[in-house]
Amino acid sequence: MLRSAFEFDSSLERLIRFLAKDGRTYYGDAILSPGVTDIAKATQARVIKGDILGKHDVTNQIADVRLLLAPFAREHVKTVRCLGLNYEQHAKESKMPLPEYPILFYKPVTALTGPFDNIPVAAPAQEVEGLDYECELVAIIGKEARDVPEPKALDYVLGYAVGNDVSHREWQLKRGGGQWALGKGFDGWAPFGPGIVSSRLIKDPQSLKISTKLNGKTVQDSSTKDMIFNVAETISFLSQGTTLLPGDIIFTGTPEGVGSGRSPPLWLKDGDVVEVNLEGIGSCTNKIEYTKRKPKL
Repeated sequence: MLRSAFEFDSSLERLIRFLAKDGRTYYGDAILSPGVTDIAKATQARVIKGDILGKHDVTNQIADVRLLLAPFAREHVKTVRCLGLNYEQHAKESKMPLPEYPILFYKPVTALTGPFDNIPVAAPAQEVEGLDYECELVAIIGKEARDVPEPKALDYVLGYAVGNDVSHREWQLKRGGGQWALGKGFDGWAPFGPGIVSSRLIKDPQSLKISTKLNGKTVQDSSTKDMIFNVAETISFLSQGTTLLPGDIIFTGTPEGVGSGRSPPLWLKDGDVVEVNLEGIGSCTNKIEYTKRKPKL
């Protein structure tokens, strides 16, 4: 049955975008074995036909998954909004006061990348230490939202993913002129996925375990219940006088345990492997890759 962005397909549970073994790229509904919730383990999916944010149909065509891609193609993402200092313990480790209002910043859509892609570190970000990890719950807007009351806010969520708000503290806090975007907006610095789990399956986004592993060692281990502004509060606040569009992505902040909050700091290095995980959704596993400097002409 064809659905629109204002009428979610009741059969769609775990949205993925993937390169299939036939060489084509599809949107699909991931097929998981009983008891498995990590979308990263999907090997097959039911192919979706049509406009993923408009009229579409979850078909009975089964395709084999070769590689999971970012859950949305770049052309389907409208805006990438992010919250800073949105976990109480993270604010404390950062020695910052709890914010009175959500702290909003933006990432460019070029920062988005897939759940298994390498994270490229360009030459300017190699000049000084400060590269950091941040596991985050990511909420995806499914229908147009403006002036939404908090009790209705989750009705506008298509689903949830996990993401890594990769950050360079030197560029974020010192070289950014007071704005965070430069230190968080490099190409490929927002891996997310491994798919988008329907808000029908995750009815309470504030009760999920969230964690990060660095080279196999756990460095963040928390729960989304530690958020200062929960997902409903965030969507309601961001929609006041501002229209949220289908395809808008919201990174909702990171818990304690970031590298900058440690003594001594724990900075990411070339070749490090970062795995961010969210309960009921799965993991993104990405390798840090320093890009080579281009020779001067």
